[in-house]
Amino acid sequence: MERISGSTQAMTVAGLNLIKQALSIYDSDLKLVVSNERFREMFSIPDHLTQPGADFGETIRFLIDHGEYGHVPPDEQDAFVAERVERALDFEPHYFERQRADGRWISVEGSPLPEGGWVAVYTDITSAKRQEGLLRARSEELSDQLLQYAEELSATNRELEATVSALEEVRRQLTASEARMRLTAEMMPAHIAHVGPDRLYTYSNRRLSSVIPGRPSNIVGMHISEALGESAFRAIRPHLDAAFKGKPSVFEFNEHPSTRRIRTAFTPDGNGPENRGVYILSMDITEETQTRVALQQTRRREIAAQMTSGLAHDFSNLLTIILGTQSKLQKMDLPGDAQALIDATLGAARRGGALLNRLADVTGHRAPKLAPTDMRAFLSDVETLATPTVEGKARLTIENSIPEDPLMLDPAMLQDTLVNLLLNARDACGAGGSILLIAELVQETWVQFTVRDTGPGFSDEALKRALDPFFTTKGSEGSGLGLAMVYDMTKLAGGDVRIANMEGGGGQVTVRLPLRRAPKDVKPGLALLVEDNPDLRTMIRDMLTTMKHTVIEAASVDEARTLLMELPEIRLVLSDIMLEGDLTGVDLIRELPTDKVPSFLMTSLPQSHPLYIEGAARAPVLPKPFTTEQLDQFLHPR
Repeated sequence: MERISGSTQAMTVAGLNLIKQALSIYDSDLKLVVSNERFREMFSIPDHLTQPGADFGETIRFLIDHGEYGHVPPDEQDAFVAERVERALDFEPHYFERQRADGRWISVEGSPLPEGGWVAVYTDITSAKRQEGLLRARSEELSDQLLQYAEELSATNRELEATVSALEEVRRQLTASEARMRLTAEMMPAHIAHVGPDRLYTYSNRRLSSVIPGRPSNIVGMHISEALGESAFRAIRPHLDAAFKGKPSVFEFNEHPSTRRIRTAFTPDGNGPENRGVYILSMDITEETQTRVALQQTRRREIAAQMTSGLAHDFSNLLTIILGTQSKLQKMDLPGDAQALIDATLGAARRGGALLNRLADVTGHRAPKLAPTDMRAFLSDVETLATPTVEGKARLTIENSIPEDPLMLDPAMLQDTLVNLLLNARDACGAGGSILLIAELVQETWVQFTVRDTGPGFSDEALKRALDPFFTTKGSEGSGLGLAMVYDMTKLAGGDVRIANMEGGGGQVTVRLPLRRAPKDVKPGLALLVEDNPDLRTMIRDMLTTMKHTVIEAASVDEARTLLMELPEIRLVLSDIMLEGDLTGVDLIRELPTDKVPSFLMTSLPQSHPLYIEGAARAPVLPKPFTTEQLDQFLHPR
């Protein structure tokens, strides 16, 4: 048990001194925590035994010496003290009455404490005992049996009083424990609930709406299908039915109206006929899934790079030889038809070189470079780039419903993606067709770009394989890497690509990227610098103060979290990726709402490192080393 100290100790003792009973509290080591003045007066205990930390055994020995337990022979005192200490360590609740050496009676009530130790209350019951004696002496009309019952009833009442007090303390502790459990359940970023056999909620915290936007929060008594909605209930129903039969499960599903990825765990509450329902734990893992997809794509790229690098090296050498020999042949006096063969060979070799470059784009390391992007200006640039190529074959229309606030995107990567899709749509349309590019936000989770064309649509094989490298429907004219590059770049950014045919005819490609709003203009204010190298931290702090920022510092993610909770006025977070402890700067940035706290990363990791790639998909990354001017331009782009 923790010691009470300072002003709290003084106030506690002052309050205890107001009660009429003597009271003492000992901890699990049988050291005194607190006692009141009545305890000292009742047993004439010296001051040093009423101070916090006084030993219980020494107090018992003092009481023996002063006749509190009658005559105890000197050679038996050690055993008597040891027995009392052993009984006290058992912490069993007890109540008894005894007569003291001076003839007065006291009752002793002891109750164990949850953290160990116990509280004892001593009550002077001499007056009650005298009344019982008078009753026995003066009430000759009462039978001995009635007197015995009266005495037993009086003692029982006192025992019941002690029991009621103990029960009240237990009830208080249980109430406090339940309140803590409910508060914990409400604070967790998950939906925690229990559903009875009738599929009605018997318990739920108020977090369902945070996991599935648009759903109600107060759902106790509601049927689970009504609370979750048709789409989510259809996805979880087979697992829920299995849970009612005693089979636990953990699974993930896409909640389509909200576009969220949900992980759910079902745990049966009993088995077979004894099943009392199912416990439910659900979490929104959309962000986690986006990160996982990006990391998976990075690993695929690494494997592909390892497989193709040796082949590309040898192929490049062969092409160099072919180009060299054909150039020599071109200068020789050969028949006219030989020149045509040389030109064809040179053209094929150059196309091979271009193919190598495309392979490098697909398998090479390319981390996203997020930057605040004005979508209206960006789409205008895309239209300017694509229109000359599309004109004459198809008509291009762009519909943009994205608000004017800039978004954090990789403009170069996204531009390559959209131009690639528009060129594919142009080839699919043929002369006289039309292409529609739609830009929109989806459920405040994604920024979505859809390219539709009026061509014949995708074949069944293309619907299955269009995103595979080297698959093409253009014959010798196509490399088969266009859509594969689109897929690769999108997955690296934590997004998704879908292809489909429209009901009225024509093909459609949809690209979804995580919606990350650009931070507002970073004006001078309180900046949180997270860097575990003291020398670097000092240098970067000086750079930030030069930019008129006030700086607070942290060396780990745990320290940064504490500062962010305690200081809501923080207006900028600049964190290294690699920090002391198990967590990284990427873990810290993942937790922050980027539209509220402008967040930036810095690192000395190479761009090929998975953490660099994951971090770059979430926030701007500044490579080390850098100058004050470079940091200023990075944080305050002009």
